[in-house]
Amino acid sequence: MTGTGTVMLRPEHPVSRSLSQLATDFGFEATDRVDAGEVSGVTVASGSVQPGDLYVGLPGRRVHGAAFAADAAASGATAVLTDPAGAEIAAGAGIPVLIADDPRAVLGDVAAWIYRTDENPATLFAVTGTNGKTSVVYVICAVLGQIGVRSGLSSTAERRIGDVAVTSALTTPEASELHALLARMREAEVRAAAVEVSAQALSRHRVDGIVFDVAGFTNLSHDHLDDYASMEEYYQAKLALFAPDRARRGVVTVDTEWGRRIADESRIPVTTLATVPGAEAEWRVELGDLAIDRTEFTLSGPDGRSVTTSIPLLGSFMAANAALAIVMLVESGFDLEAIGQVLERDDGIRAYVPGRAERVSGERGPVVFVDYGHTPDAFARILTSLRAVTRGRIIMVFGADGDRDATKRADMGAIAARGADEVIITDFHPRFEDPAAIRAALIAGARAAVPDALIEEIPDQRAAIRAAIAHAGEDDVVFYAGPGHEDYQEVAGVHLPYSAREDARLALREAGWLS
Repeated sequence: MTGTGTVMLRPEHPVSRSLSQLATDFGFEATDRVDAGEVSGVTVASGSVQPGDLYVGLPGRRVHGAAFAADAAASGATAVLTDPAGAEIAAGAGIPVLIADDPRAVLGDVAAWIYRTDENPATLFAVTGTNGKTSVVYVICAVLGQIGVRSGLSSTAERRIGDVAVTSALTTPEASELHALLARMREAEVRAAAVEVSAQALSRHRVDGIVFDVAGFTNLSHDHLDDYASMEEYYQAKLALFAPDRARRGVVTVDTEWGRRIADESRIPVTTLATVPGAEAEWRVELGDLAIDRTEFTLSGPDGRSVTTSIPLLGSFMAANAALAIVMLVESGFDLEAIGQVLERDDGIRAYVPGRAERVSGERGPVVFVDYGHTPDAFARILTSLRAVTRGRIIMVFGADGDRDATKRADMGAIAARGADEVIITDFHPRFEDPAAIRAALIAGARAAVPDALIEEIPDQRAAIRAAIAHAGEDDVVFYAGPGHEDYQEVAGVHLPYSAREDARLALREAGWLS
């Protein structure tokens, strides 16, 4: 892998380890003497190499990462780890080459060895599921902060240690980056960390070398069928987190059959949580007052324990996310009563979740939300929640990812047409697909569901959000789905600068609603 690489949070004071010991411990064949070499870091991006790093050359879709071994050596890499084919390519790099049959499969354990992350004293939380992972991670860290525990996180939006943060490129980083992050957290005396774990992270070894203290499951719905052949295969990828080599305990939301299966088929002890009537579980969520920017709920558990609190975000699904976060904390050893006292003191959970049902409007004019939701289930959840608290109309702006799961597009369009009063379909990340074809699939799904729906096609995102705001009155809601926290639009392989949050605020100012 080449390029400048993602900005990584890695140890500021790395401790070197013997390259020969690395080769011995993992049984790697070496093409040169490694007696004198030392290694203090590891990366799969040649543009991110720092002096003392082990550069891992992985096979890629278009080019083998070993082709950049010379670049890595020029940046100070001590050695290259690659497969037999990569070893031939990297032979002239001028540094030792270590050979593994499948370097990706050993990357997590190698990174753990180099960074000594098995010595990390922090409590580690993992959150998986189709929707809600980011919110749960941020709520975990928010509650930890409120009770005085220094924490860190890794999410789709960012990697964060206290006030230090960098933007994320993947939902779950490569194993080399994740272990570097944990090692940096150890330096910063972080006591707990929460990590979003995608299905792809489990399938592609990104969380190898880590055993989480508590794993949480939110839900499973139609997504990523470009990566997985069926929903069953997608489910099996998620289930892999609930095994002794991945986590010690689990908390599973059992509102659906997928959750009940996770609970039944888990190979670790699990606690169950239900947020819908009729589902049997050890913990239950009951909704209280609902408002446009606040959701109250009561979480009740075994032995009559309960806590009533609120989250400053829209929707019953956010209450479910917050409840899952609290139960995960309890399962890790934190006291529910102590958590409840702190939340009562602070008038609720003080969580900010970037780009997740994030309100970008002011006190005057229509309420405008920007959200990362890009699945049929995510659309349905937030539209249902909006309908419960909206006095006027709901105007929805959205598009769909190019070069991603196309089978969900008809359902996305149908749910938007059923749940919103007006739909504006625009471009999102067309990537290498024809954007007009993507829009046509969304429109077809919407028309099939609601033939007389009010639908407008506006390809340019900036024009689309301005049209929505122009059509909205003071009692209306504009729901801008898809971009969330992201600050770019990907077209034909190029990342064009674009922040939906900033653009929506600018459009509101232009319309006279924000000063």
